[in-house]
Amino acid sequence: MENLRSYILNLYPTTKLYCTLFLCILSFLLPGFLYAYMIPIVCLIIAMLVGKSKLFLNFVLKGFLPIVIMIFLLQSFFYPGETVLWSWGSFSIKQEGITFSLQLTSKIVAIGSALILFFQITKITDLARSLEIAGISPKATYTLIAAFNIIPEMRQDMIRIMDAQRSRGVETDGKLSVRMKAFIPALTPLILSSFSSTEEKAITLESRAFTARTKKTSLHQLEKTKNDSLIKGVVIILFVSILIWRFFL
Repeated sequence: MENLRSYILNLYPTTKLYCTLFLCILSFLLPGFLYAYMIPIVCLIIAMLVGKSKLFLNFVLKGFLPIVIMIFLLQSFFYPGETVLWSWGSFSIKQEGITFSLQLTSKIVAIGSALILFFQITKITDLARSLEIAGISPKATYTLIAAFNIIPEMRQDMIRIMDAQRSRGVETDGKLSVRMKAFIPALTPLILSSFSSTEEKAITLESRAFTARTKKTSLHQLEKTKNDSLIKGVVIILFVSILIWRFFL
């Protein structure tokens, strides 16, 4: 089990990206919705193998599933159709609405699960470095890293600000009205600290000649292995086979 975990985690970042894109495209290539609903199960099995099942389920169930349920209900009630399965007043659930909802949500769940798993088993810095090696501009890869780090950084700043507020005797816990009352004054230092950190990052990048028009070097090195070539070959064979089966057979 430990060897399999290391095998998956040590794959090259772009190899994991190819597998993720393959799962996303697969949800559109395969007919119906049953195959697409199986993709989250496959992602869960992979998450269990690498020891990320708890975090994976936490993201899917708390942050992702409520949105999918809401979309399913809205489409079931308001999608046009003639076969009424249940009605209450002016609201009715139609067979066509359920079918369309299953088709739509299966693809959303499949793509969302694949992306969640990818970012749990892949470090953003490794992904950015692999894209740089592939020829992507360092400015683009830095934008990618900054976009993914901005929320965690702001969350840490908010925690520090709220701790400072509590040390001054400000009540930050309790009812929703109390928490909102403490949260609104904390927005000003949070915004100011964000501007300050942005300026500090700009100065740091300039001191490292980030904008210099020369070939960039990095201490962070990544190497491809035979496992990456094997996985890529398997993905390509599966993709071509599914295309032939779907459109020609």
